[in-house]
Amino acid sequence: MKTVSSVLSWWARTLPETPAIVFSGEPMAYAEYYAWSNRVAVWLRDKGLKPGERVAVCATNSLDYCVLALGVIRAGGIVAPMNARFTRPELAEIVAGVTPRLIFADAECRARVDDLGVPVFDLAQVQTLRKGAPVEIDLDLDPNWPIVIISTSGSTARPKGVVYTHTSMIDYACEFQLQEPTISKGARVLALAPLSTSAGFVQLIHYMVLGCSLYMEPAFEPKSGLELLVREKINSFGGVPVLFERIAALEGFAAADLSNLRLVTVGGSAVTRALLAAWMTKGIVIRQIYGQTECGGMGTIMPEDLAREAPEKCGWGAPLTELRTVRPDGSRCEPGETGEILMRNPGRMIGYWNNASATAETLKDGWLHTGDLGVLDDRGLLTFVDRMKDIIISGGLNISAAEVERAVGTYPGVEEVVVIAAPDPRFGETPMAVLYGRDKIDVAALIKHCNGCLADYKVPRYVVVEPEPLPKLATFKLSKPAVRAKYKDRIAELPRVR
Repeated sequence: MKTVSSVLSWWARTLPETPAIVFSGEPMAYAEYYAWSNRVAVWLRDKGLKPGERVAVCATNSLDYCVLALGVIRAGGIVAPMNARFTRPELAEIVAGVTPRLIFADAECRARVDDLGVPVFDLAQVQTLRKGAPVEIDLDLDPNWPIVIISTSGSTARPKGVVYTHTSMIDYACEFQLQEPTISKGARVLALAPLSTSAGFVQLIHYMVLGCSLYMEPAFEPKSGLELLVREKINSFGGVPVLFERIAALEGFAAADLSNLRLVTVGGSAVTRALLAAWMTKGIVIRQIYGQTECGGMGTIMPEDLAREAPEKCGWGAPLTELRTVRPDGSRCEPGETGEILMRNPGRMIGYWNNASATAETLKDGWLHTGDLGVLDDRGLLTFVDRMKDIIISGGLNISAAEVERAVGTYPGVEEVVVIAAPDPRFGETPMAVLYGRDKIDVAALIKHCNGCLADYKVPRYVVVEPEPLPKLATFKLSKPAVRAKYKDRIAELPRVR
């Protein structure tokens, strides 16, 4: 059977003592992963979970979280990860959308998910099932069943649930191995993203399917991260450019033995030639990727030999992935012409959870319409240009500008607001709110208001109160391009409000 559970069963027999996950230095072998998750699956069934029902999880990364996810899948359920940094209103919105049968939360998140009309269990209960007699659940899984709903923010500012199946996630991993065969059985991979994101959850399943050892850390600081890369002889590692810049700036970088790194990828913004040169001194070529939650994660990786000459480009797809750019009328762009990026690949989502209209807008005739702008050159290499969906990427986390605008706009006195991305030395980008109101606006009180309805990383770090109404388009909509142009070279002069 082509299911995630059957793959884990295979590796439990084939690589029983090989670490499947090493969390904060604590290893969990494949045999233990399989046995533990089976006990969780049986326990969930005894709690009344039925195939197709959702189990929401609100917690930071942990071994317990990883095991719970596989237990839910083995029981035929669908995992619905929720961002541990979300506020109660944000979490309530996701719960209303996915209608989970159960919620699991760690101690830090528990108070924010209690009393949402769904039974809540402490994630620590998973730990009580770590030891015990081997069990098997009597359930044949269908490879086409959904196994996870990843919440994502888009231009509507309302969370949409991206749905993956057993088949789509396995196909995604197998296609990756076709193009990157050195990252396979036994490879050591460092993963930093929260399991509530596609980057985190997809990597959890992706590298388990390939029989790798996935290293996870509760937090990542450049100095300790560099030491981990060396000590554990990590083979693959990815992140946002600012992370690699901070590692390269460390005093110990020049002497660090990074010879085991085979694949180093960057997403979120372009690789600069200066950053490429810094890592090239270690014999490592940083390779640009392009992708999004809807395509399963990485849609294309720049080939290593070509990345040396064009680090800003993202490759030409994958063995089973086609890229195309199109004009607004749907006709194909010529090489060098900017258009919307379309993608056709086996690992993409099957659709948005309970949102047929959004699914129909995004998936057309087998193509994923990304809502992003890009250029294909005469060799078919993609350069990402801009995000049509207006997502701010801060420290690798997606922030919907529309969602932040909605929160700012509910503060008394705010009549118009535009949220744009401001450069940030630590996170790459951070939200900046430009607003107008006829009455005086207390910025400190506005930030306090935003802290009550948004996760901390979404709250604007820059706020500008304009004395006149904001610029408009011919359609009378607020002109975000005009606001961006006005502040492009002025952001560094502005004071941070938090």
